[in-house]
Amino acid sequence: MRLFIALNLPEEERRRIHSAADPLREAGFPVRWLEPEFFHLTLKFLGPTRSEMIPVVQKVIRKVAGQTRAFSLRLQGFGAFPTIRRPQVVWLGAEPSPALRCLKQDLEWGLTSHGFERETRAFHPHVTLGRVDDELGAGVFRGLDDVAAGLDFTRDIPVDSVDLMRSQRLREGVRYSVVDSYPLVEADPGE
Repeated sequence: MRLFIALNLPEEERRRIHSAADPLREAGFPVRWLEPEFFHLTLKFLGPTRSEMIPVVQKVIRKVAGQTRAFSLRLQGFGAFPTIRRPQVVWLGAEPSPALRCLKQDLEWGLTSHGFERETRAFHPHVTLGRVDDELGAGVFRGLDDVAAGLDFTRDIPVDSVDLMRSQRLREGVRYSVVDSYPLVEADPGE
């Protein structure tokens, strides 16, 4: 089973993001745009995972979630990896707040202690909006940086759970489904 750990966004917020990205889609760049139901923020990609390891993953996520207070996630700024001139992924950025970084790090350390490979790349939290084929030549994305810079979108979204997700490649495309959801500790109303 191909698994990953993610923060899923409320349906209303996914619709808002999709609407805010209209100018990117309408600009006609050769991007395979994702439908809003696929918008999420990946915390850890586990890849193909043996069935006997799933309870271990669930235990780690449950423990980390049970020690993490709910927090607010700020989404803002459109961009692309590896560069906006030659993108492979077009995204909406997420502020790497201390709460988000700690959640990511705690999951990494918990899973590493059970044999999962530790992510060594810098954490650049984002919501993937679209993907690009590698074969496209230079200059195809001229102007993408201007369109992205002209978009004004900032949202603070409450994060109160972490999800273990399954990714399935089907003939019709990729399908994501929630395997299990783990609530974070309720935030103190006085904070």
